[in-house]
Amino acid sequence: MADHVDVLIVGAGLSGVGAAAQLRTRCPGKTYAVLEARAAVGGTWDLFRYPGIRSDSDMFTLGYAFKPWTDPKAIADGDSIRAYVRETAREYDVERHIRFHHRVVRAEWDSATARWTVHAHRADTGEDVVLTCGFLFTCAGYYRYDEGYTPEFPGVDRYAGRLVHPQHWPADLDWTGKRVVVIGSGATAVTLVPAMAERAGHVTMLQRSPTYVVALPSRDRLADALRRRLPAKAAYPVVRWRNVLLGVANFQLSRRAPGLVKRFLRRAARGRLPVGYDIDRHFSPRYHPWDQRLCVVPDGDLFTAVSDGRASVVTDTIDTFTERGIRLGSGAELPADVVVTATGLNLLALGGMSLAVDGAEVDLAGTVAYKGMMLSGVPNFALTIGYTNASWTLKADLVATYVCRLLRHLDATGQQIVTPLAPDSGELAPLIDLKSGYVLRAVDRLPKQGPKAPWRLHQNYPLDVLLMRHGRLTDEGVRFSRAGAPASAGADADAARPTAPIA
Repeated sequence: MADHVDVLIVGAGLSGVGAAAQLRTRCPGKTYAVLEARAAVGGTWDLFRYPGIRSDSDMFTLGYAFKPWTDPKAIADGDSIRAYVRETAREYDVERHIRFHHRVVRAEWDSATARWTVHAHRADTGEDVVLTCGFLFTCAGYYRYDEGYTPEFPGVDRYAGRLVHPQHWPADLDWTGKRVVVIGSGATAVTLVPAMAERAGHVTMLQRSPTYVVALPSRDRLADALRRRLPAKAAYPVVRWRNVLLGVANFQLSRRAPGLVKRFLRRAARGRLPVGYDIDRHFSPRYHPWDQRLCVVPDGDLFTAVSDGRASVVTDTIDTFTERGIRLGSGAELPADVVVTATGLNLLALGGMSLAVDGAEVDLAGTVAYKGMMLSGVPNFALTIGYTNASWTLKADLVATYVCRLLRHLDATGQQIVTPLAPDSGELAPLIDLKSGYVLRAVDRLPKQGPKAPWRLHQNYPLDVLLMRHGRLTDEGVRFSRAGAPASAGADADAARPTAPIA
Protein backbone atom coordinates (compact mmCIF):
# COMPACT_ATOMS: atom_id res chain seq x y z
CA MET A 1 0.00 0.00 0.00
CA ALA A 2 1.14 3.53 -0.70
CA ASP A 3 2.07 5.90 2.09
CA HIS A 4 -0.41 8.76 2.46
CA VAL A 5 0.08 12.32 3.74
CA ASP A 6 -2.11 15.39 3.58
CA VAL A 7 0.60 17.46 1.87
CA LEU A 8 3.59 16.24 -0.11
CA ILE A 9 6.39 18.78 -0.63
CA VAL A 10 8.93 18.16 -3.40
CA GLY A 11 12.36 19.60 -2.66
CA ALA A 12 14.29 20.29 0.56
CA GLY A 13 16.01 23.49 -0.48
CA LEU A 14 15.33 27.05 0.62
CA SER A 15 11.73 26.94 -0.67
CA GLY A 16 10.86 23.42 0.49
CA VAL A 17 12.15 23.85 4.02
CA GLY A 18 10.34 27.18 4.29
CA ALA A 19 7.11 25.63 3.01
CA ALA A 20 7.34 22.77 5.53
CA ALA A 21 8.06 25.17 8.40
CA GLN A 22 5.03 27.28 7.53
CA LEU A 23 2.84 24.21 7.13
CA ARG A 24 3.86 23.04 10.59
CA THR A 25 2.99 26.36 12.24
CA ARG A 26 -0.07 27.41 10.21
CA CYS A 27 -1.65 23.97 9.68
CA PRO A 28 -0.37 21.92 12.63
CA GLY A 29 -2.96 19.18 12.12
CA LYS A 30 -1.78 18.33 8.60
CA THR A 31 0.52 15.40 7.96
CA TYR A 32 3.29 15.97 5.45
CA ALA A 33 6.47 14.59 3.93
CA VAL A 34 9.28 16.19 1.94
CA LEU A 35 10.85 14.29 -0.94
CA GLU A 36 14.39 15.33 -1.82
CA ALA A 37 16.25 13.90 -4.82
CA ARG A 38 19.67 14.57 -3.36
CA ALA A 39 21.24 13.41 -0.09
CA ALA A 40 21.22 16.69 1.83
CA VAL A 41 19.16 19.71 2.84
CA GLY A 42 19.92 22.96 1.05
CA GLY A 43 19.04 22.60 -2.63
CA THR A 44 20.98 25.15 -4.67
CA TRP A 45 23.04 26.13 -1.66
CA ASP A 46 24.20 22.56 -1.14
CA LEU A 47 24.75 21.76 -4.82
CA PHE A 48 26.87 24.76 -5.84
CA ARG A 49 30.35 24.73 -4.30
CA TYR A 50 32.34 26.96 -6.67
CA PRO A 51 34.75 29.57 -5.24
CA GLY A 52 33.09 32.62 -3.73
CA ILE A 53 29.51 31.35 -4.07
CA ARG A 54 27.20 33.79 -2.34
CA SER A 55 23.74 35.32 -2.50
CA ASP A 56 22.97 37.77 -5.28
CA SER A 57 20.33 39.39 -3.06
CA ASP A 58 20.54 40.76 0.46
CA MET A 59 19.82 38.15 3.11
CA PHE A 60 17.20 40.30 4.82
CA THR A 61 14.96 39.55 1.84
CA LEU A 62 16.46 36.20 0.80
CA GLY A 63 15.99 34.97 4.37
CA TYR A 64 12.63 33.71 5.62
CA ALA A 65 10.07 36.21 6.90
CA PHE A 66 9.57 34.04 10.01
CA LYS A 67 13.25 33.50 10.89
CA PRO A 68 15.54 36.54 11.24
CA TRP A 69 18.88 36.52 9.45
CA THR A 70 21.43 37.25 12.20
CA ASP A 71 24.75 36.82 10.38
CA PRO A 72 26.73 40.08 10.10
CA LYS A 73 26.93 39.96 6.29
CA ALA A 74 23.95 41.05 4.22
CA ILE A 75 25.47 39.51 1.07
CA ALA A 76 26.25 36.07 2.45
CA ASP A 77 28.46 33.19 1.37
CA GLY A 78 27.02 29.85 0.36
CA ASP A 79 28.17 28.02 3.51
CA SER A 80 26.32 30.51 5.72
CA ILE A 81 23.13 30.24 3.68
CA ARG A 82 23.27 26.44 3.70
CA ALA A 83 23.73 26.50 7.49
CA TYR A 84 20.74 28.86 7.82
CA VAL A 85 18.48 26.54 5.81
CA ARG A 86 19.58 23.50 7.81
CA GLU A 87 19.13 25.34 11.11
CA THR A 88 15.59 26.22 10.04
CA ALA A 89 14.89 22.57 9.20
CA ARG A 90 16.05 21.52 12.67
CA GLU A 91 14.31 24.34 14.52
CA TYR A 92 10.94 23.63 12.90
CA ASP A 93 11.27 19.83 13.11
CA VAL A 94 11.32 19.49 9.32
CA GLU A 95 14.33 17.16 9.19
CA ARG A 96 12.51 14.02 10.31
CA HIS A 97 9.90 14.50 7.58
CA ILE A 98 12.47 14.54 4.74
CA ARG A 99 13.01 11.43 2.63
CA PHE A 100 16.34 11.79 0.85
CA HIS A 101 17.33 10.21 -2.48
CA HIS A 102 13.67 10.34 -3.60
CA ARG A 103 13.37 11.83 -7.08
CA VAL A 104 9.76 12.37 -8.10
CA VAL A 105 9.14 11.24 -11.67
CA ARG A 106 5.36 11.36 -12.04
CA ALA A 107 2.16 12.41 -10.27
CA GLU A 108 -1.40 11.39 -11.22
CA TRP A 109 -4.54 13.11 -9.93
CA ASP A 110 -7.81 11.26 -9.40
CA SER A 111 -10.90 13.43 -8.93
CA ALA A 112 -12.99 10.53 -7.65
CA THR A 113 -10.82 10.20 -4.54
CA ALA A 114 -9.37 13.75 -4.49
CA ARG A 115 -5.86 12.33 -4.28
CA TRP A 116 -2.53 12.50 -6.03
CA THR A 117 -0.60 9.28 -6.58
CA VAL A 118 3.08 10.20 -6.67
CA HIS A 119 5.78 7.95 -8.14
CA ALA A 120 9.38 8.44 -7.00
CA HIS A 121 12.67 6.68 -7.68
CA ARG A 122 15.12 6.05 -4.87
CA ALA A 123 18.68 6.65 -6.01
CA ASP A 124 20.15 4.96 -2.95
CA THR A 125 18.33 1.63 -3.27
CA GLY A 126 17.21 1.68 -6.92
CA GLU A 127 13.60 0.94 -5.98
CA ASP A 128 10.48 2.77 -7.12
CA VAL A 129 8.11 3.99 -4.41
CA VAL A 130 4.53 5.26 -4.46
CA LEU A 131 2.93 7.80 -2.14
CA THR A 132 -0.46 9.47 -2.12
CA CYS A 133 -1.40 12.93 -0.90
CA GLY A 134 -4.28 15.34 -0.84
CA PHE A 135 -2.17 18.34 -1.94
CA LEU A 136 1.04 18.34 -3.98
CA PHE A 137 3.44 21.26 -3.44
CA THR A 138 6.55 21.41 -5.67
CA CYS A 139 9.49 23.46 -4.42
CA ALA A 140 12.09 22.12 -6.82
CA GLY A 141 13.09 25.38 -8.52
CA TYR A 142 13.23 25.56 -12.29
CA TYR A 143 16.64 24.33 -13.42
CA ARG A 144 18.32 20.98 -13.88
CA TYR A 145 20.46 19.91 -10.95
CA ASP A 146 22.34 17.20 -12.85
CA GLU A 147 23.74 19.37 -15.65
CA GLY A 148 24.42 23.01 -16.45
CA TYR A 149 24.27 24.64 -19.86
CA THR A 150 27.40 24.59 -21.98
CA PRO A 151 27.18 25.68 -25.63
CA GLU A 152 29.05 23.83 -28.37
CA PHE A 153 32.50 25.42 -28.55
CA PRO A 154 34.54 24.84 -31.73
CA GLY A 155 37.80 23.02 -31.11
CA VAL A 156 37.12 22.26 -27.46
CA ASP A 157 38.41 18.70 -27.90
CA ARG A 158 41.86 20.11 -28.72
CA TYR A 159 42.12 22.03 -25.49
CA ALA A 160 44.75 20.47 -23.18
CA GLY A 161 43.90 22.44 -20.03
CA ARG A 162 41.19 21.92 -17.41
CA LEU A 163 37.59 22.64 -18.46
CA VAL A 164 35.09 23.13 -15.62
CA HIS A 165 31.41 24.04 -15.27
CA PRO A 166 30.57 25.84 -11.99
CA GLN A 167 27.52 23.65 -11.33
CA HIS A 168 29.83 20.67 -10.78
CA TRP A 169 32.97 22.13 -9.29
CA PRO A 170 35.76 19.53 -8.84
CA ALA A 171 37.15 19.38 -5.31
CA ASP A 172 40.65 18.67 -6.61
CA LEU A 173 40.97 21.76 -8.82
CA ASP A 174 43.96 23.94 -7.88
CA TRP A 175 44.22 27.20 -9.82
CA THR A 176 46.97 28.76 -7.69
CA GLY A 177 49.27 30.82 -9.92
CA LYS A 178 47.48 29.69 -13.08
CA ARG A 179 45.93 31.58 -15.98
CA VAL A 180 42.15 31.28 -15.73
CA VAL A 181 39.49 32.26 -18.26
CA VAL A 182 35.88 32.47 -17.04
CA ILE A 183 33.42 32.42 -19.94
CA GLY A 184 30.27 34.35 -19.09
CA SER A 185 29.05 37.64 -17.65
CA GLY A 186 26.20 36.68 -15.32
CA ALA A 187 25.97 36.34 -11.56
CA THR A 188 28.16 33.21 -11.45
CA ALA A 189 30.93 34.76 -13.54
CA VAL A 190 31.10 38.01 -11.56
CA THR A 191 31.30 35.92 -8.38
CA LEU A 192 33.99 33.57 -9.65
CA VAL A 193 36.36 36.16 -11.10
CA PRO A 194 37.29 38.07 -7.91
CA ALA A 195 37.25 34.87 -5.81
CA MET A 196 39.63 33.02 -8.14
CA ALA A 197 41.78 36.12 -8.63
CA GLU A 198 42.90 35.89 -4.99
CA ARG A 199 45.05 32.85 -5.86
CA ALA A 200 45.33 32.72 -9.65
CA GLY A 201 48.12 34.19 -11.71
CA HIS A 202 45.48 36.11 -13.63
CA VAL A 203 41.74 35.73 -14.31
CA THR A 204 40.03 36.90 -17.48
CA MET A 205 36.27 37.24 -17.72
CA LEU A 206 35.44 36.56 -21.37
CA GLN A 207 32.00 37.86 -22.29
CA ARG A 208 30.16 38.00 -25.57
CA SER A 209 28.25 41.05 -24.32
CA PRO A 210 28.26 42.97 -21.04
CA THR A 211 25.87 42.77 -18.09
CA TYR A 212 24.80 45.45 -15.63
CA VAL A 213 26.98 45.17 -12.53
CA VAL A 214 26.24 47.10 -9.34
CA ALA A 215 28.34 47.29 -6.19
CA LEU A 216 26.56 46.98 -2.83
CA PRO A 217 28.01 46.90 0.69
CA SER A 218 28.43 43.40 2.07
CA ARG A 219 27.11 44.68 5.42
CA ASP A 220 23.92 46.65 5.98
CA ARG A 221 24.54 49.76 8.08
CA LEU A 222 20.92 50.10 9.17
CA ALA A 223 20.85 46.46 10.25
CA ASP A 224 24.08 46.86 12.22
CA ALA A 225 22.72 49.97 13.98
CA LEU A 226 19.34 48.42 14.80
CA ARG A 227 20.87 45.20 16.08
CA ARG A 228 22.81 47.18 18.67
CA ARG A 229 19.56 48.59 20.05
CA LEU A 230 16.79 46.09 19.28
CA PRO A 231 16.23 42.31 19.46
CA ALA A 232 16.76 40.48 16.16
CA LYS A 233 13.03 39.83 15.75
CA ALA A 234 12.33 43.56 15.95
CA ALA A 235 15.20 44.76 13.76
CA TYR A 236 14.78 42.17 11.01
CA PRO A 237 11.37 43.22 9.60
CA VAL A 238 12.38 46.90 9.56
CA VAL A 239 15.47 46.19 7.44
CA ARG A 240 13.56 43.66 5.33
CA TRP A 241 10.81 46.13 4.43
CA ARG A 242 13.31 48.94 3.81
CA ASN A 243 15.16 46.72 1.34
CA VAL A 244 11.92 45.52 -0.26
CA LEU A 245 10.71 49.07 -0.88
CA LEU A 246 14.09 50.18 -2.22
CA GLY A 247 14.07 47.22 -4.60
CA VAL A 248 10.55 47.97 -5.81
CA ALA A 249 11.46 51.63 -6.35
CA ASN A 250 14.60 50.65 -8.27
CA PHE A 251 12.67 48.26 -10.51
CA GLN A 252 9.85 50.72 -11.19
CA LEU A 253 12.33 53.49 -12.00
CA SER A 254 14.18 51.11 -14.34
CA ARG A 255 10.93 50.41 -16.19
CA ARG A 256 9.80 54.04 -16.36
CA ALA A 257 13.14 55.78 -16.96
CA PRO A 258 15.61 53.16 -18.21
CA GLY A 259 17.93 55.78 -19.67
CA LEU A 260 18.31 57.45 -16.28
CA VAL A 261 19.10 54.16 -14.55
CA LYS A 262 21.56 53.23 -17.31
CA ARG A 263 23.44 56.48 -16.76
CA PHE A 264 23.49 55.94 -13.01
CA LEU A 265 24.89 52.40 -13.32
CA ARG A 266 27.46 53.53 -15.87
CA ARG A 267 28.60 56.40 -13.63
CA ALA A 268 28.83 54.08 -10.63
CA ALA A 269 31.00 51.61 -12.56
CA ARG A 270 33.23 54.42 -13.86
CA GLY A 271 33.86 55.59 -10.29
CA ARG A 272 35.26 52.17 -9.34
CA LEU A 273 37.48 51.54 -12.38
CA PRO A 274 40.75 53.10 -13.56
CA VAL A 275 40.66 56.39 -15.45
CA GLY A 276 40.17 55.78 -19.16
CA TYR A 277 38.73 52.29 -18.73
CA ASP A 278 36.44 51.36 -21.65
CA ILE A 279 33.15 51.34 -19.74
CA ASP A 280 31.03 51.40 -22.89
CA ARG A 281 32.57 48.20 -24.24
CA HIS A 282 32.76 46.14 -21.07
CA PHE A 283 30.03 47.40 -18.69
CA SER A 284 27.30 49.04 -20.83
CA PRO A 285 24.77 46.42 -22.04
CA ARG A 286 22.52 46.96 -25.04
CA TYR A 287 19.38 45.97 -23.12
CA HIS A 288 17.52 47.92 -20.43
CA PRO A 289 18.17 47.36 -16.71
CA TRP A 290 16.08 44.46 -15.36
CA ASP A 291 15.45 42.93 -18.78
CA GLN A 292 17.94 40.59 -17.14
CA ARG A 293 18.79 40.48 -13.44
CA LEU A 294 21.35 43.00 -12.22
CA CYS A 295 24.59 41.41 -11.03
CA VAL A 296 25.51 42.43 -7.49
CA VAL A 297 29.17 42.54 -6.43
CA PRO A 298 29.68 42.94 -2.66
CA ASP A 299 31.93 45.90 -1.82
CA GLY A 300 32.71 46.17 -5.55
CA ASP A 301 35.06 43.15 -5.41
CA LEU A 302 34.97 42.59 -9.19
CA PHE A 303 35.85 46.21 -9.91
CA THR A 304 38.66 46.04 -7.33
CA ALA A 305 40.15 42.91 -8.92
CA VAL A 306 40.10 44.59 -12.34
CA SER A 307 41.57 47.84 -11.00
CA ASP A 308 44.36 45.96 -9.21
CA GLY A 309 45.28 44.10 -12.40
CA ARG A 310 44.51 40.67 -10.93
CA ALA A 311 41.59 40.29 -13.34
CA SER A 312 40.52 41.69 -16.68
CA VAL A 313 37.39 41.77 -18.81
CA VAL A 314 37.47 40.88 -22.50
CA THR A 315 34.39 41.45 -24.64
CA ASP A 316 34.65 39.33 -27.78
CA THR A 317 33.39 36.16 -29.41
CA ILE A 318 35.02 32.73 -29.39
CA ASP A 319 36.40 31.62 -32.73
CA THR A 320 37.81 28.33 -31.47
CA PHE A 321 39.51 26.63 -28.58
CA THR A 322 43.17 25.88 -29.17
CA GLU A 323 45.48 23.48 -27.38
CA ARG A 324 46.59 26.21 -24.98
CA GLY A 325 43.59 28.49 -24.72
CA ILE A 326 40.95 30.32 -26.74
CA ARG A 327 41.28 32.18 -30.03
CA LEU A 328 38.85 35.07 -30.22
CA GLY A 329 36.84 36.45 -33.11
CA SER A 330 39.23 39.43 -33.20
CA GLY A 331 42.15 37.06 -33.83
CA ALA A 332 43.71 37.51 -30.39
CA GLU A 333 44.41 34.45 -28.30
CA LEU A 334 43.75 34.05 -24.58
CA PRO A 335 46.15 31.56 -22.98
CA ALA A 336 44.43 29.50 -20.28
CA ASP A 337 45.46 26.72 -17.93
CA VAL A 338 41.86 26.55 -16.65
CA VAL A 339 38.65 27.49 -18.48
CA VAL A 340 35.44 27.85 -16.47
CA THR A 341 32.24 27.80 -18.52
CA ALA A 342 29.92 30.02 -16.46
CA THR A 343 27.49 29.84 -19.34
CA GLY A 344 24.22 29.31 -17.50
CA LEU A 345 21.57 26.81 -16.52
CA ASN A 346 19.22 24.39 -18.21
CA LEU A 347 15.64 25.03 -17.18
CA LEU A 348 13.61 22.07 -15.96
CA ALA A 349 10.10 22.71 -14.72
CA LEU A 350 8.82 20.77 -11.70
CA GLY A 351 12.11 18.96 -11.29
CA GLY A 352 11.37 16.97 -14.45
CA MET A 353 8.23 15.25 -13.14
CA SER A 354 5.25 14.65 -15.40
CA LEU A 355 1.63 15.27 -14.39
CA ALA A 356 -1.67 13.65 -15.34
CA VAL A 357 -5.19 14.70 -14.31
CA ASP A 358 -7.91 12.04 -14.49
CA GLY A 359 -5.89 10.09 -17.03
CA ALA A 360 -5.07 13.07 -19.29
CA GLU A 361 -1.44 14.19 -19.57
CA VAL A 362 -0.79 17.79 -18.54
CA ASP A 363 1.04 19.91 -21.12
CA LEU A 364 2.75 22.55 -18.99
CA ALA A 365 3.09 24.92 -21.93
CA GLY A 366 -0.69 24.77 -22.36
CA THR A 367 -1.45 25.81 -18.79
CA VAL A 368 -1.91 29.29 -17.37
CA ALA A 369 -0.51 30.13 -13.95
CA TYR A 370 -2.95 31.32 -11.30
CA LYS A 371 -1.35 33.90 -8.97
CA GLY A 372 2.01 32.66 -10.23
CA MET A 373 1.73 29.48 -8.13
CA MET A 374 -0.99 27.11 -9.46
CA LEU A 375 -1.74 25.74 -12.92
CA SER A 376 -5.04 25.91 -14.76
CA GLY A 377 -6.86 22.59 -14.79
CA VAL A 378 -4.51 21.01 -12.23
CA PRO A 379 -6.27 20.49 -8.85
CA ASN A 380 -4.66 20.69 -5.41
CA PHE A 381 -1.27 21.57 -6.81
CA ALA A 382 1.12 24.49 -6.25
CA LEU A 383 4.63 25.34 -7.40
CA THR A 384 7.13 27.87 -6.14
CA ILE A 385 8.79 30.27 -8.55
CA GLY A 386 10.47 33.28 -6.98
CA TYR A 387 10.63 36.84 -8.21
CA THR A 388 12.81 37.72 -11.17
CA ASN A 389 13.37 41.28 -9.93
CA ALA A 390 13.83 40.58 -6.21
CA SER A 391 14.78 37.82 -3.78
CA TRP A 392 13.42 34.36 -4.52
CA THR A 393 12.31 33.79 -0.95
CA LEU A 394 10.01 36.81 -0.84
CA LYS A 395 7.67 35.05 -3.27
CA ALA A 396 8.34 31.58 -1.84
CA ASP A 397 7.18 32.77 1.59
CA LEU A 398 3.97 34.18 0.11
CA VAL A 399 3.24 31.01 -1.88
CA ALA A 400 3.66 28.85 1.24
CA THR A 401 1.39 31.20 3.20
CA TYR A 402 -1.24 31.02 0.47
CA VAL A 403 -1.14 27.22 0.31
CA CYS A 404 -1.77 27.12 4.05
CA ARG A 405 -4.70 29.53 3.66
CA LEU A 406 -6.16 27.30 0.94
CA LEU A 407 -5.84 24.18 3.07
CA ARG A 408 -7.56 25.88 6.00
CA HIS A 409 -10.28 27.21 3.68
CA LEU A 410 -10.97 23.71 2.32
CA ASP A 411 -11.34 22.38 5.85
CA ALA A 412 -13.51 25.28 7.00
CA THR A 413 -15.91 25.03 4.04
CA GLY A 414 -16.10 21.24 3.81
CA GLN A 415 -14.55 21.25 0.35
CA GLN A 416 -11.72 18.95 -0.76
CA ILE A 417 -10.52 20.26 -4.11
CA VAL A 418 -9.32 23.61 -5.43
CA THR A 419 -8.85 23.87 -9.20
CA PRO A 420 -7.52 26.96 -11.01
CA LEU A 421 -9.33 27.97 -14.20
CA ALA A 422 -7.74 29.52 -17.28
CA PRO A 423 -8.88 33.03 -18.31
CA ASP A 424 -11.66 33.13 -20.89
CA SER A 425 -9.75 35.42 -23.25
CA GLY A 426 -6.78 37.72 -23.56
CA GLU A 427 -3.19 37.52 -24.69
CA LEU A 428 -0.89 35.13 -22.85
CA ALA A 429 2.71 35.92 -21.93
CA PRO A 430 5.68 33.87 -20.68
CA LEU A 431 5.54 33.05 -16.98
CA ILE A 432 9.17 34.14 -16.50
CA ASP A 433 9.59 37.59 -18.02
CA LEU A 434 13.38 37.76 -18.24
CA LYS A 435 15.29 37.91 -21.52
CA SER A 436 18.23 35.89 -20.22
CA GLY A 437 19.46 33.10 -22.47
CA TYR A 438 18.53 30.30 -20.05
CA VAL A 439 14.94 31.56 -20.00
CA LEU A 440 14.61 32.13 -23.75
CA ARG A 441 15.92 28.63 -24.49
CA ALA A 442 13.03 27.03 -22.57
CA VAL A 443 10.23 29.60 -22.57
CA ASP A 444 8.08 27.61 -25.00
CA ARG A 445 7.98 24.67 -22.58
CA LEU A 446 6.85 26.63 -19.53
CA PRO A 447 3.39 27.69 -18.31
CA LYS A 448 2.03 31.07 -19.35
CA GLN A 449 0.57 34.02 -17.50
CA GLY A 450 -2.67 35.71 -18.46
CA PRO A 451 -3.67 39.27 -19.35
CA LYS A 452 -4.69 40.42 -15.87
CA ALA A 453 -4.88 39.39 -12.22
CA PRO A 454 -5.25 36.74 -10.87
CA TRP A 455 -3.37 35.26 -13.84
CA ARG A 456 -0.88 38.11 -14.31
CA LEU A 457 2.20 38.36 -12.10
CA HIS A 458 2.80 41.70 -10.39
CA GLN A 459 6.52 41.19 -9.70
CA ASN A 460 5.74 43.51 -6.80
CA TYR A 461 6.06 42.19 -3.24
CA PRO A 462 3.90 44.78 -1.42
CA LEU A 463 1.03 44.18 -3.88
CA ASP A 464 1.43 40.43 -3.56
CA VAL A 465 1.32 40.68 0.24
CA LEU A 466 -2.12 42.26 -0.08
CA LEU A 467 -3.22 39.66 -2.64
CA MET A 468 -1.81 36.51 -1.10
CA ARG A 469 -1.86 37.14 2.63
CA HIS A 470 -5.05 39.16 2.84
CA GLY A 471 -6.91 38.83 -0.47
CA ARG A 472 -9.99 36.71 -1.18
CA LEU A 473 -9.53 33.02 -1.77
CA THR A 474 -12.59 32.79 -4.03
CA ASP A 475 -12.54 34.60 -7.35
CA GLU A 476 -13.13 34.02 -11.06
CA GLY A 477 -9.85 32.12 -11.41
CA VAL A 478 -10.57 29.20 -9.12
CA ARG A 479 -13.20 26.56 -8.36
CA PHE A 480 -13.78 24.65 -5.12
CA SER A 481 -15.46 21.23 -5.12
CA ARG A 482 -15.64 17.83 -3.44
CA ALA A 483 -14.36 14.41 -4.46
CA GLY A 484 -16.19 13.02 -7.45
CA ALA A 485 -16.34 16.28 -9.41
CA PRO A 486 -14.15 15.98 -12.52
CA ALA A 487 -11.36 18.53 -12.80
CA SER A 488 -12.68 19.77 -16.14
CA ALA A 489 -16.16 20.55 -14.80
CA GLY A 490 -17.42 24.10 -14.83
CA ALA A 491 -17.33 26.36 -11.80
CA ASP A 492 -19.96 25.52 -9.23
CA ALA A 493 -22.01 27.93 -7.19
CA ASP A 494 -19.73 27.75 -4.19
CA ALA A 495 -16.83 29.13 -6.20
CA ALA A 496 -18.71 32.29 -7.04
CA ARG A 497 -20.01 32.96 -3.53
CA PRO A 498 -17.67 35.27 -1.53
CA THR A 499 -16.31 34.00 1.76
CA ALA A 500 -14.39 35.75 4.47
CA PRO A 501 -10.62 35.48 4.06
CA ILE A 502 -8.83 33.08 6.36
CA ALA A 503 -5.48 34.38 7.52
